[in-house]
Amino acid sequence: MNLNNIRPAAGSTHSTKRIGRGQGSGKGGTAGKGHNGQQARAGYSQKIGFEGGQMPLQRRLPKFGFNNINRKEYRGINIDTLQILADTKNITEITQDILVENGLAKKREIIKIMGRGELKAGISISAHKFTKSAEEAIANAGGKAITL
Repeated sequence: MNLNNIRPAAGSTHSTKRIGRGQGSGKGGTAGKGHNGQQARAGYSQKIGFEGGQMPLQRRLPKFGFNNINRKEYRGINIDTLQILADTKNITEITQDILVENGLAKKREIIKIMGRGELKAGISISAHKFTKSAEEAIANAGGKAITL
């Protein structure tokens, strides 16, 4: 076998239909485009969602809600997650940099500590916000909740 005698598998390729090459081809005359409509013209393209003049679906459906441009998105991190982090990495102080290093948050995210789970170690935690239950749990464990 050489490069000059390689052929595709039998039946895997088809010859293309030659459109507009006379009546004998079966695709002559209108070349598969029907009779004299917008779609028969050269350069025809249709807007996305156009329904032939009927009111398009995206305009028939009702609009609702709004997006508040001043909304702040917080990355919620629970206390039980921080306890696991403190146990595995042997950490006594948790900052935003440590959370970013361990993949719990991204660099520019605003972090909020949530109160799920329990904290056993007295850890100093720095974050942008804390829930009341999280602050209580950190204080009960002998740690500090530092608001950035």
